[in-house]
Amino acid sequence: MGENKNIKLKLARIQKNLSQEQLAEVVGVTRQTIGLIEAGNYNPTIKLCIAICKALDTSLNDIFWED
Repeated sequence: MGENKNIKLKLARIQKNLSQEQLAEVVGVTRQTIGLIEAGNYNPTIKLCIAICKALDTSLNDIFWED
């Protein structure tokens, strides 16, 4: 991820009608953590990536794979 914003995560979250806070509650992190991931300023663990993908009903490739 690095300096690239994770637009795919934000779009998937919005499609599920979830706020950052709601997604954070589901996966067990803070809203700030979700915001940092979306901004490209935090590299989540694989465990957190999987939890996020399950919550958004999507795959790791769809959200975290860079094109």
